[in-house]
Amino acid sequence: MAQAIEAGLAKYAEHGVGVETCLIGLDGSDDVAAVVGNALRAHPWECVTIGGGLRHSDDQVELLELVINLVRRHAPDAAIAFNSTAATTYEAAARWIK
Repeated sequence: MAQAIEAGLAKYAEHGVGVETCLIGLDGSDDVAAVVGNALRAHPWECVTIGGGLRHSDDQVELLELVINLVRRHAPDAAIAFNSTAATTYEAAARWIK
């Protein structure tokens, strides 16, 4: 999975687009509100991509809701994108970024 994420992020560099990641533990080990909130408040965002690891699991619905609502609260002007795999993260964001 880490290699797929790195490959997906490399596409941003290929296109001259800045990117930052905010990975959270799906096992409840992170204070998600703090981790995601801090990342979103770091600076303005044009697009926030929410990965499939969070979206494709029925037992992560509450976590997905939390993340989406954090994006709405802390980055209200950002588009929200969804990738299909870690390797397609750039393509998902590219649909929304200038």
